[in-house]
Amino acid sequence: MNKVKKFLAIIENSIFMIFCMIVILFLVQLFCFTSFKIPSDSMGPALKDGDRILVNKMIKGARLFNVFAALDNKDVTIYRMPGLGHFKRNDVLVFNFPYQMNRWDSIRMNVMQYYVKRCIALPGDTLEIRGGFYKVRGCREQLGNYEAQQYLAGLQQPEKQGIVVGTFPYDQRLGWNIREFGPLPIPQKDQIVIMNHTTYLLYRQLIAWEQKKIELKQGQVFIGDSLIHQYCFKKNYYFVSGDNMANSQDSRYWGMLPEEYIVGKATWVWYSKERYTENVRWKRIMKRIG
Repeated sequence: MNKVKKFLAIIENSIFMIFCMIVILFLVQLFCFTSFKIPSDSMGPALKDGDRILVNKMIKGARLFNVFAALDNKDVTIYRMPGLGHFKRNDVLVFNFPYQMNRWDSIRMNVMQYYVKRCIALPGDTLEIRGGFYKVRGCREQLGNYEAQQYLAGLQQPEKQGIVVGTFPYDQRLGWNIREFGPLPIPQKDQIVIMNHTTYLLYRQLIAWEQKKIELKQGQVFIGDSLIHQYCFKKNYYFVSGDNMANSQDSRYWGMLPEEYIVGKATWVWYSKERYTENVRWKRIMKRIG
């Protein structure tokens, strides 16, 4: 009888330990770190197709929101836990894609679609692309993948290489393209902008996301029925780019990224294997992402 009791006690303790480990792993993944698999080469050579990366959620704080409402494509309010710091230029960020399929005119979180891109410009920065190279006013730091920018700068006819030349906000009067772009001020919380035709083109998706409705009528900007001459942003936004710029769907094409949609910063490649051969890339395991 004593042996049976001891055996049952061991089973009970084992089940309790397993349960505690599952809870701890769940909390770590929810609040601290999570893992994603890289599905393409848009961030090559820093990240390769088949890499599994560790993402740090604690820098800006983990997000809390109604997952079931997001899965139903409903608007959700996203809360953040207190963070340990801020994102920086050239950080590799993992985020929910901010647009629904084939709908780049309005922001809506796609909770099932994650992108990995490099942060080029922060809230409050003014971004330009000149001669194919990223520049942020007042910043001397080399931004993004310099070799990819050199490649685009040297192409005579990039459209013949299958590269999309036209860029956000797709207005011929601005004439922006992948080699001559901006200046584009990246909005930060509490920043005030004067509203005119140009700022309407640049920020209509962002303001519509914050306010639900914005219109341009006879050259004047309205939120609902109210004519506005300036707007104060309620959120922070970022400009992100793939390292493989010739094959990357990034902010050059769809615009700015809301801070709420960022999961965290990619820090390590913890596992990697070739897609077709299934061979493990041993040299990439525990490689720091820079």
